[in-house]
Amino acid sequence: MAKEEKKQDDYGAAAITVLEGLDPVRKRPGMYIGSTSTTGLHHLVWEVVDNCIDEAMAGYADTIDVAMLPDGYISVIDNGRGIPVDIHPTAKVSALELVLTKLHAGGKFGGSGYKVSGGLHGVGVSVVNALSEHLIAEVKRDNQLWRQEYKRGIPQGKVKAVGTAKGTGTTITFKADDTIFEDVEYSWGKILDRLRQQAYLTKGIHLKISDERKGHRAKQYHFYFDGGIKTYIRAMDRNLEVKNETVFYVDKEIDNNRVEVAMQYNDGYNETVMCFANNIINPEGGSHLAGFRSALTRGLNNYARAKGLLKEKDQNLTGDDTREGLTAIISVKLPDPQFEGQTKGKLGNAEMKTYVEQIFGDALNTFLEENPKDAAAIVGKCCLSALARIAARTARTAILRKGALEGMTLPGKLSDCSSRHPEECELYIVEGDSAGGSAKQGRDRRFQAILPLRGKILNVERTRFDKMLANNEVKNLVIAMGMNIGEQLDLEKLRYHRIIIMTDADVDGAHIRTLLLTLFYRHFPDLIQRGHLYIAQPPLYQIKKGTSASYAFSDEEKDAQLKKLGVLPEDTATDEDEEEEEGMEEEVEDNKNKKAKKVSSRVHIQRYKGLGEMNPEQLWETTMNPAGRLMKRVNAEDAAKANETFEMLMGDDVAARKHFIQTHAKYVKNLDI
Repeated sequence: MAKEEKKQDDYGAAAITVLEGLDPVRKRPGMYIGSTSTTGLHHLVWEVVDNCIDEAMAGYADTIDVAMLPDGYISVIDNGRGIPVDIHPTAKVSALELVLTKLHAGGKFGGSGYKVSGGLHGVGVSVVNALSEHLIAEVKRDNQLWRQEYKRGIPQGKVKAVGTAKGTGTTITFKADDTIFEDVEYSWGKILDRLRQQAYLTKGIHLKISDERKGHRAKQYHFYFDGGIKTYIRAMDRNLEVKNETVFYVDKEIDNNRVEVAMQYNDGYNETVMCFANNIINPEGGSHLAGFRSALTRGLNNYARAKGLLKEKDQNLTGDDTREGLTAIISVKLPDPQFEGQTKGKLGNAEMKTYVEQIFGDALNTFLEENPKDAAAIVGKCCLSALARIAARTARTAILRKGALEGMTLPGKLSDCSSRHPEECELYIVEGDSAGGSAKQGRDRRFQAILPLRGKILNVERTRFDKMLANNEVKNLVIAMGMNIGEQLDLEKLRYHRIIIMTDADVDGAHIRTLLLTLFYRHFPDLIQRGHLYIAQPPLYQIKKGTSASYAFSDEEKDAQLKKLGVLPEDTATDEDEEEEEGMEEEVEDNKNKKAKKVSSRVHIQRYKGLGEMNPEQLWETTMNPAGRLMKRVNAEDAAKANETFEMLMGDDVAARKHFIQTHAKYVKNLDI
């Protein structure tokens, strides 16, 4: 008892640690940028760019330059007003230093600096400073160039005027701290896509990006879209046959809140709606999405009934009917956005539902009346969707019985695992019975389940729901996972927390993998968002010398292993070499012995084209053993780009697909024909 009392006595005021300034950011970076992975690394860039976008939205800037510089530096320049450099009346330091060193300090909190703003709850640039090994801030104001440097958030001197300057603006140049981030290599593609999106969302702004890194090909892009999100919609639907040639668009302000919506229907079956609040993407939607959906369903029902397109008295289009084949962007700008979650996944301002519903609803009614041809095409598409919904419900009721999803009627080909704890269970989706046989024998039966597929599954990109569920391979996969599909989907009932696609390293294997990814992306997006979907990486080569064998997962790895063994290419043998040499039965005995000796001294390389070529032990050792396997987690960070890619690769536009193949063919490695 005395010992217990002593423990309690130790916990007093002195035990409470107070982190000053930017210390909390360096101590717990994940609280401020989500993670210290590449996602968090790129978040630093977004935060600095968002500050520039805020200046543009306020009408003070029209040009933003982002440069990827040598030695891991990023430079972001805008021609806005420039961060103030005069002494703050209460903090008694330069406003620039205050913004860069204090959390929740900036022009976004008092109401006078910005009418609307994005940023990471107003702490963006100070968080970037805290997590940077080196940061340089330069401001053009009052015909002077002001400068201050920081190292890991600590000022290296006061803000000083270092010369004269024309115009106004801010330049932030920083180098991420490699002691905090797992990887400090920036992705050109990620930054390019983000800036393109921001250029669409802020019409009339010039956004430039350049790559000046050593070892990288120098390149530069310049984005400018006068049509804003209207142009964005056209770009998203460019590979599809559209229903309304005239893109719906409204941009209106009410009570200091601005609502901008663009919309178009296509002949596909998927809904693509992107939501933004103050240019921050909201993947989970929120009040603005709720207002949009409510007004869309009501507006189309009212129009269809008024024009006699809905015959029966009780017949109504549902929300799902009105969203099939829809591409829409909802962008709202508001003075005080309330987000749910640190990553701003969902907008919580209740008043935005009313504002969007009112502005979009009125504009939709006008659009339908003024464009009767487009209106008829849209309503016709929705009515066709309603008929398909009824057919799909019948199919789902017949196929996905309650008992089947509770494990009573699991697919016959599924070799299930013994564990009943989903968090430790894995489902391997394999190609064919041959690979399935090896996988079943080589697996750990306690937590690894195997589901072989018979041939290529249905391409669900251009298939209605009822026909998709009638496909045996799709049906077996849905039942095996146990979480249902469509309106009845319940991710909490997922039987395996790792779904692993394991196909052959050839063209057919790649095709099957693409078909499966299309199915998961279109019908189980939450599975991808939560990180449950993986792609197995079987080795491409077995390298054998004498009795020892090793494996290589790429040509580069193979070459490195051969170099380590001190072997030249001419000293290697393949299966074809040995078959040819074994067939020389007419050789004299001496020549045979010499040739056998030559072959045995070589390193033998086997190129695996199918998983069935491996015996169960090899498959376990290289691809299925958690201790040494290599797997890729599937993610879809940029929903619009992923959507466009799937439509182009799996849709009906042959010309677009041909152009993609011709453009990227030269980058393909290990292509087997």
